[in-house]
Amino acid sequence: MKKIQILGMGCSRCHKLQQTAENAAKELGLAYEVERVTDLPKIMSFGVMSTPALVVDGVLKVSGKVPSMEEIKKLLA
Repeated sequence: MKKIQILGMGCSRCHKLQQTAENAAKELGLAYEVERVTDLPKIMSFGVMSTPALVVDGVLKVSGKVPSMEEIKKLLA
């Protein structure tokens, strides 16, 4: 099961990243769980300086932007 974490304080871009990541995982047929991380010290522990950020299985994949569906699919595969 993939663990997808969305790091951010709840802005519209954070919500878009979560929705796009969930849709990408569904299209790939992956078993996944999503966690929203809004705690600033925890976000910073990933080395993130700008949100939103996407973490997959504990590895920071992208921060500061909302990647396209195709980009996210590649990051999840």
